[in-house]
Amino acid sequence: MTFPTVSGSNLLRKKFTLPQDFQGKLNLIFIPFERWHQMEVDSWSALAEELEEMYEDLVYYELPTLQNGGPIYKIFLNEGMRAGIPNPKTRERTITLYLDKADFRAALDMTDEEHIYILMVDRKGKEFFRARGSYSREGEAALRQALTQLIPKMES
Repeated sequence: MTFPTVSGSNLLRKKFTLPQDFQGKLNLIFIPFERWHQMEVDSWSALAEELEEMYEDLVYYELPTLQNGGPIYKIFLNEGMRAGIPNPKTRERTITLYLDKADFRAALDMTDEEHIYILMVDRKGKEFFRARGSYSREGEAALRQALTQLIPKMES
């Protein structure tokens, strides 16, 4: 799978075109579709922060993915998220995508919106890892294994 080209803004109002604007050689991205999905994202946060500290080439992001609405809708949601997230680092790493969700999911072969998706991609959008749903030990083990295999290749 290849991450499609999409545009969004983070909660500090900086615009991004992804995947090329991802900052890491590898980027761990959490894609929630519903407000309650934040619990699933949060279940991975400690691990994501730990891995980001361990691997200088890894950056993690949250990409809340919402159906494209009008400008008032976007302002209302963005300001609501901004108010609920006081941490500047979290605001920086949270890039909201307003798009046709069905097309986005189809491009990434995501069958539904019942749970979050976790992907690891490079700046070209090449996918190296995928998981779905809340944190699990199996998911952590698979992610660590992928990083162990990929990081030496990225450094050479």
